[in-house]
Amino acid sequence: MEALKNIKILYIEDEDFIRESAVEYLEFYCDHVYEAIDGLDGYEKYRQVKPDIIICDIMMPRLNGLELIEKIRKTDKTTQIIVATARIDTDFLLKAVELRLVKYLTKPITEDKLLPVLAEAITLIKNENTNIVNFDNNCQFDTLNKTLLQENKIIKLTKKERLFLEICAKNTNRVLTYNELENYVWEGYMTQDAMRSVVKELRRKLPQNTLENISGIGYKLNIL
Repeated sequence: MEALKNIKILYIEDEDFIRESAVEYLEFYCDHVYEAIDGLDGYEKYRQVKPDIIICDIMMPRLNGLELIEKIRKTDKTTQIIVATARIDTDFLLKAVELRLVKYLTKPITEDKLLPVLAEAITLIKNENTNIVNFDNNCQFDTLNKTLLQENKIIKLTKKERLFLEICAKNTNRVLTYNELENYVWEGYMTQDAMRSVVKELRRKLPQNTLENISGIGYKLNIL
């Protein structure tokens, strides 16, 4: 990944073997990789090097991963943060949106898991963007982790609903054509009834007037 070459990455992990292996792997792609042994060390390194991307364990001594991220997010909303965790639950998913995490990865972290997430982080950096789309003050969609929240509760989505919302949320500046939606959500074949059914259910789960039909063209999302 040539795009990683000049990106600054800080890897924070208290287990020496995992951290050293990860840093060695990242250095294959990136010229600026830094490491820290726990949350406090990570915060000091963060202040020193101002990384573009932080990859951080959750369970660490002295200052755990979420405490560290909360500390960073008090003054910094833009640094891309990827979390490594052994366990994902509802409370964690809510926290992930609140703290604007790029992605949470379940351990063990492998190349096929990490590289696509780094690519997404770089895209967000280039676009000066976030993966959190706000429909109103009480409803958000996390485009990377594909999580819809309504008043701090996770709203269950079907696979088709999730794909439909995902492609619209990644293209909020324009109308998604029927053909684009058909190819992305239904992989090339769709009936009008199938699309109407998905749209009806999504509208029930989203704030009023969020999903707008542009007659004869397609759909677009209205966001804050």
